This record gives sequence, structure tokens and C-alpha cells, in this order.
Amino acid sequence: MSTNLEIPLTELKKWFENETSYILSPVQAKAERLLGEMRKAHEELTDACRMLLENSRKEIEKRNTRTFKRARALNKLARLFTERMQQVKVPEKHAYKSLKEFVEQAQKAYAVTDVDVRNWFPRISPFFIMDRSRFVRVFEKTKVMLKELNDFLEKEYVKTRVPEETFQLIEEVKNLEEQTAALEAEIKRVKGERAKFEGEITNAQRRMNELKLAGGISQLREINSEIEKLRKEVRYHLRHLQKPFLKLQSLALRGGGSGLTPEETQKLNDYLTNSFEALATEEIDYPLLKGILQKLSVAMADGRLKLKQDKERKARQAIEEILNKGALTSLHRKCGEALMRRNKLSSSSALEETRTELQRLQEHIDQLEKTVERLKVEEQMFERSYGEALEKIKKCKSQMEKNILDFTGKKVSLV
Repeated sequence: MSTNLEIPLTELKKWFENETSYILSPVQAKAERLLGEMRKAHEELTDACRMLLENSRKEIEKRNTRTFKRARALNKLARLFTERMQQVKVPEKHAYKSLKEFVEQAQKAYAVTDVDVRNWFPRISPFFIMDRSRFVRVFEKTKVMLKELNDFLEKEYVKTRVPEETFQLIEEVKNLEEQTAALEAEIKRVKGERAKFEGEITNAQRRMNELKLAGGISQLREINSEIEKLRKEVRYHLRHLQKPFLKLQSLALRGGGSGLTPEETQKLNDYLTNSFEALATEEIDYPLLKGILQKLSVAMADGRLKLKQDKERKARQAIEEILNKGALTSLHRKCGEALMRRNKLSSSSALEETRTELQRLQEHIDQLEKTVERLKVEEQMFERSYGEALEKIKKCKSQMEKNILDFTGKKVSLV
């Protein structure tokens, strides 16, 4: 029956070492011995390869016609052997995974070398017999050592695979916990910076609202609102004159006898494009508009400007009210005053200072918002890495609990 235990992660390594030492210690001691012997044997084999390479090189330099071709063949083969053996790396420390990888790599290298020896050494005979014999002795000894190490790995050292994996997981969790602590600190730092900059944005926006509500900006907004109402009122009073104005403008452009002076022609264009500005900039009793209306009335009377009966009736009624009943007198005065107040306020130094300050604040806010967006991206990146690290810790803990149960029969909960 399994035993239920709760073990803190900080104490797991020491606890698991105590649980596995009776099995691991003798096996690891033997692994250490065999690895040392294997390392020595492989070094001797590499030295034997270099010996073949050096002796064949010396023979090549003699330029002896009897041995030259075989010496060159052996030199090429020895160079290949040397490079091949140098690629096989004996691990510095024993561990099941690294030993397994080494054995597989060495087996492939030795097998290929075995084939080369069988194929090429007979062709080099009868020369270099002592060198070849010495190499074969060392090679056979190394293969025996590798077989012994492989047998030990498969029959005895395999028992250490699960404990070694567990110890590696313990180290990995330790590193991951350090990583999560660092990520937590980064997340806290980024959130603090973001809150600081967001506070600055709020303060800047509050200041902008204060500037907009106080002084010149607020007055300018009120005047603009008043002007917008007056603009609609002017358009309403001149609504029946739009079509006649367009036709009169057309007569003036074609030279068809509109009777308008250049100043009146320009003013007519103003009334068609911005009727409020046109009326507000008229002198007292809006003489230019009256002159335009009088000439419009004459053009309609003598047939130079033709309109549909209903449109002409409404146009004449509007002209009558403006020319003879003072329909625009009060409105003209209001428009002029509103425009004058707006122009005066717009050109004031106080308003200019306010606008400059608003622009500066807006640019500052834009820069702060970019910084906040950058910090949000950083925060998301750190939080994603933090979540991934926690998920890895969870998987490692689950695997460790399974390994411990499989190896010791004890059910452990890591806390």
C-alpha cells in the first residue's frame, strides 16, 4: 500500500537522496569506474589512430616506391579514423542519458571503423604490420570496454534512469521558481510604472479640461455656439435667395448684364459660400447686399434672370422684407458683434497662451500613452512567460510525484 506524504519542494532533494542512496550509490560508483576506464580506452584508441597517421606520414616522406602507395592509403585511412574518434565525446560525468547517447555514438563509430579495418588493412599488407597489429589490439580492447559499459547500462544502470530524471526535474523546478520570482518582480515593476504614467495622463487630461472650461477657451466655445445659431438664422432668411443668387452669379461670370460692381460680385460669392461671414462683415445697413438685391430685382423684372413662378414669388417677397422692412437689421447687428467678439478673443494673448498650453499637454499625453502601450505589451509578455513557467512547474511536479511513486512505492504530494 502506498504511503501518503506531503513534502516541501525545498526538502525534496535531500529526502529523495535518502530514499535512493542504497540503490544509487553502488551503481553510480561502478558507473564512475567504468566511465573512467572507457575514457582511458578511447583515448588510447585515438592515440593509436594518431600513431598510424604519423608513421604513414613519415613513410610517405621517404618516397619509397615499394611502400608509397600503401603508406598513402594508410595515411588517408588513419586521418579518417582520427577525425571519427575525435567526434566521439566521452561524458565528463556519469548520467544515464549522457552515457546512453555516448554508447550509441561510439557503437556507430566503432562499427564503421571495424568495416574499414577489414576492408583496407589486408590491402596494406605486408607493410606496417607492427603498427596495424598495435592498432587492432587497442581497438579490440576498446570495443570490449564499450560492450561492458553497454551491458552495465542496460542491466544495472538503467535502474538509475527514473531517480536521475527526478533529480534533474528538482533542479529544473528550482530554476523555474527563480525565474517566476524574477518575472513577478518585473510584472510588479511594469505595473507600477504603468500606474504612474496613467496617473500623469489623468492629471494632464484634468488640466486640459480645466483650461477648456475656464477663461478664453470657454468664452470662445460659447461665442462659436452663438455664431452657429446665427449662421443657421442667416441661412434661413436667405433660403429663398440661393437659387436667384446662383443665377445672378452666372450672369456676372458670363458678362450677361448682371449690373454688379466687382465689389458686389465678390460679396455675392461670399453670400453663396459663407452667408454669416458675408453679412457680419457688411457695413451699417448692409449696403452691398441691398445693391445686389436691387440689381437682382431688376434682372428678374426685365427677364434677364428667369425663375419658376413660385421661386420668383418667394424671392421677391424675401427682397421686399430685406430692403423695405429691415428683416436683417437686428440679425446683421448680432452677427457683426459676435464676429467682432470672436476675432478679438481669438487674437488675445491669454487665449494664445491657453492654446499653447493645451497643445503642449496634448503632446505630453500622446507621448505618455505610447509609453503606457509599450508597458502593456511588456506586462503581457512577462505575464505570458510567468504563466508558462508555472505550467512547467506543475508538469514537473506531476512527473516527480509519478516517478517517486513508481520507484519507492510512496505516494507523495509536493507542496
